[in-house]
Amino acid sequence: MYAILDIESTGGKYNEEGIMEIAIHQFDGEKVTDTFISLLNPEREIQPFVAKLTGINNKMVKNAPKFYEVAKRILEITEDCVIVAHNAQFDYRILRTEFRRLGYDYQRKTLCTVDLSKELIPDAESHSLGKLVRSLGIAVSDRHRANGDALATLKLFKLLLAKDTEKKIVKSIIKAETLGELSPTQLDIVEALPSESGLYYMHDKDGDILFIGNSKNIKKRVNQHFTNVGDMARKLQKETKKVTFERTGGELDSLIKEAEEIRRNKPKYNRKQKPIGFSHGIYLIENEEGDILLKPQKANHKNARLSSFGSLKTAKTFLTRLKEKYGVNLEQNRDEQNNIVQELFMDYSTFNRDLIIIDRGRSLGEKAVFLIKKGTLVGMAYTDLNHQINNIAILETLLTPIKGTPYITFIIETLLRKKNRLNIIDLNQN
Repeated sequence: MYAILDIESTGGKYNEEGIMEIAIHQFDGEKVTDTFISLLNPEREIQPFVAKLTGINNKMVKNAPKFYEVAKRILEITEDCVIVAHNAQFDYRILRTEFRRLGYDYQRKTLCTVDLSKELIPDAESHSLGKLVRSLGIAVSDRHRANGDALATLKLFKLLLAKDTEKKIVKSIIKAETLGELSPTQLDIVEALPSESGLYYMHDKDGDILFIGNSKNIKKRVNQHFTNVGDMARKLQKETKKVTFERTGGELDSLIKEAEEIRRNKPKYNRKQKPIGFSHGIYLIENEEGDILLKPQKANHKNARLSSFGSLKTAKTFLTRLKEKYGVNLEQNRDEQNNIVQELFMDYSTFNRDLIIIDRGRSLGEKAVFLIKKGTLVGMAYTDLNHQINNIAILETLLTPIKGTPYITFIIETLLRKKNRLNIIDLNQN
């Protein structure tokens, strides 16, 4: 017996969301045997983007039943059932969270139609619910409402059951352990982690680091590691005995510290970093008339570079954006337009420059500071006093040394293009 489920949640911080609508269709493999559909008063604000997406607002759910009033009905309709949902990990987590708030440990086996469809319909252009059912010619209405999505999932599940003629995939995915369910040890690990930005380190029984990652929400990301499917996820679930963490500030220090610590520690399950760092760049080329032109081309570390990119396509796209912004063909520049190119170089490039880059720190008033010499990062520090930044001698004593690889240069120049709250001090102009 299956319980085809869809939940619409309020959005908000991880594990603080509430259910605002739920639809459950009890399904015996051939027909629906019971149905429960209801708006719920989540007893918390619905996030504006969720209201826009679903059409459900705070006024609509004001007089709807609260979760505790329907909890018994949910228990009954899902009893002895495998919960089936599109992205079952999410729906099951939200449902378990609501029951935990009532002091009840709700447990069911789960089956995810995303995983099933990837196995049985591997050539689909997309495995998102809307695109997948449309590509299969399955009629769907009321998208992003609980019953509309539950009915679409039900129709998809019927098709997947029919395709699974040998029943091997269904048997392998419906495991003895519930999908998305944490062991007591994993649950304790996740609960001890902060819902904040930073690095996390997954350790084995000997304390060795298996994996280093960074996330804007450490608790949420580690929970995903423990509930995801896939070979690496299962290995991490089996081998991880402890998770430690370190808070970071902005995106730049998080990415740089992650890259540096992966390089130093070489964790078992992190991908090796490519030594070249980036494959293409936009370079400053001077023509015979003395005009400074910008050209996207394959990476080299000799010519003056405006910025570095992971592909030729992204380099060309960024250059097109600059042309549109300034109304100038920067690949066929004229003498009077050279100043624009020089200004762009000052905004986006680290090539052969001495710079201090400042990002937000880990707490109010603190700053993350990065020192670049001759285009290469030499170290970073957290400071809360301006004179520690303005005095290079003091700053250098505070720095944690970092090996400035081409990959780290790529990270820095990528974020410079985003204008990601970064403040740049050009030391050559001081």
